[in-house]
Amino acid sequence: MSLPQTTQLQVPSSLAVLAKVLSWFDQLYQPFIPQSVWIRCQLALAEGFTNAVRHAHKGLSEDLYIDLEVTILEQKIEIRIWDWGQPFDLVQKIKDILKEMNDIPMDCEAKGGGRGLKLMYDIADYLSYNKSADGRNCLLISKNF
Repeated sequence: MSLPQTTQLQVPSSLAVLAKVLSWFDQLYQPFIPQSVWIRCQLALAEGFTNAVRHAHKGLSEDLYIDLEVTILEQKIEIRIWDWGQPFDLVQKIKDILKEMNDIPMDCEAKGGGRGLKLMYDIADYLSYNKSADGRNCLLISKNF
């Protein structure tokens, strides 16, 4: 196999296709990638995809699609998820989540929401969410190994 290897998938904006997304991702696995890294990337992909469906596309047309792309390099995996939702400041949102988590007493439960972003932030070596030229947003999850 020559690197980099980039594979794309377009799926309806529906949680019903999450199993298809994860099955597609599993087929991309290469033996030189540590299994622990691959499992973390699979979890980050699942979180990013479900966030796109639940949040970015909430209230939008059911005809929208989500585009996925995985690039495997010699020592890195890049996952891109494109959505059509309203953009937001990912860095500020993560700062807010981290501050909120630090402000919660240890014996109290955290408020709902934001856990997926926190999880992706913890997994990724680089995480970004930017508006692309075609009007979509691109979530980039990059993990070194």
